[in-house]
Amino acid sequence: MSQDQPGPASAAGTAEAPAQRTTLPPTAAQTSPENPWPLRLLSEKLKAHIDRVPPTWVEGQVIELNRRNSVTYLTLRDTEAEASFGLVAWSAVMARLEAPLTPGSRVVAQIKPDLYIKTGRLSMQTRDIRPVGLGDLLARLERLRQALAAEGLFADERKKRLPMLPHRIGLITGRDSDAMKDVIRNASLRWPAVAFEVREVAVQGVSAVAQVMQALAELDAMAEVDVIVIARGGGSLEDLLPFSSEELIRAVAAARTPVVSAIGHEADRPLLDDVADLRASTPTDAAKRIVPDVNEELERIARARAMLARSVETMIRHEGERLAAVRSRPVLANPQGMVHARAEDLQRLAARAYGCISTAVDRDRDRIAHLRAQVRALSPQNTLDRGYAVVQLPDGAVLRDAQDAPAGTRLRVRVAVGEVAADVVP
Repeated sequence: MSQDQPGPASAAGTAEAPAQRTTLPPTAAQTSPENPWPLRLLSEKLKAHIDRVPPTWVEGQVIELNRRNSVTYLTLRDTEAEASFGLVAWSAVMARLEAPLTPGSRVVAQIKPDLYIKTGRLSMQTRDIRPVGLGDLLARLERLRQALAAEGLFADERKKRLPMLPHRIGLITGRDSDAMKDVIRNASLRWPAVAFEVREVAVQGVSAVAQVMQALAELDAMAEVDVIVIARGGGSLEDLLPFSSEELIRAVAAARTPVVSAIGHEADRPLLDDVADLRASTPTDAAKRIVPDVNEELERIARARAMLARSVETMIRHEGERLAAVRSRPVLANPQGMVHARAEDLQRLAARAYGCISTAVDRDRDRIAHLRAQVRALSPQNTLDRGYAVVQLPDGAVLRDAQDAPAGTRLRVRVAVGEVAADVVP
């Protein structure tokens, strides 16, 4: 092929050769097919960016450990989620440990990310690593317990009462676990009609918290579930740590359905026991406390019925005795005597009332006759009947002074019967 003829790459319109580029884009966002970065530049920039990340303390569980000469390679997994990192620890770091690490150990480590420019491989350089002892876990749980208690999540007034007889019980437990069998068997023995809505989940490990929370949300959304039981058998403190997760505690506190905690044995005390509406010492104890015993309830009903029958019989007997006592009283033995006595009282009172009225009428009649005689004695007509006369002036006024009637005055003279006219003469 001649040098003057373009090759296949040039004919296809590919990017220019690196020797033909004069300037590189300052940022990754400005790169293009025509003006890309060299790979080494990306590696250098990533290296510079990662170097600015400060050392970080992290916590996890060692699931793999491989020692090679002076270097130890570890795989650290999160204790509550599916996340893991590979760590590199030099012999000087591992030598500071009092006891060698083993897979399954819970540790805290100070790590610093580092990028190897030549291969672009990211590694986590371990600067310090410390095992988490039982005392550290207990102290951490106690601090979390106090913080949640200060928020009021453990207060008695927020706890919900369990129904007396739940029709359907939600059960969150391990897959084919003894705890599930204990709860179902003992609850069914106590109340054969009880029904369960079971959710089998992981009860330890990194996925336990997420699965328990998902099962809790499903059962809490079901209107037919009256109470939810979270049950697990005994185990070590590390095995029971998922039931002290802050996320799970807050989910239980927010649930609308009453929640019963039945984790481990009497001595085990995860934080779930404090936030639950009822704490059962064991799964068997939970079954006994969420449903009544049918035999005990039947005995109570029988005792109540017997007590009610005795009460009714006693009341009937007492009322019969009272009725007999009332019937033996004279007023009921001879009821006519009471009627006759009241009739005599009525006649006596009627006679007294008639006498009082007659006396008052006679007295008022005499007083009226006396007043009539007085009125008649003072009557002007009575005076005229005795021969007197009344002289009146023309205007009708009574003449009392002769000077009021000069000569020629026309007068009217009233006598006992009729009147006459008279003129005054000089």
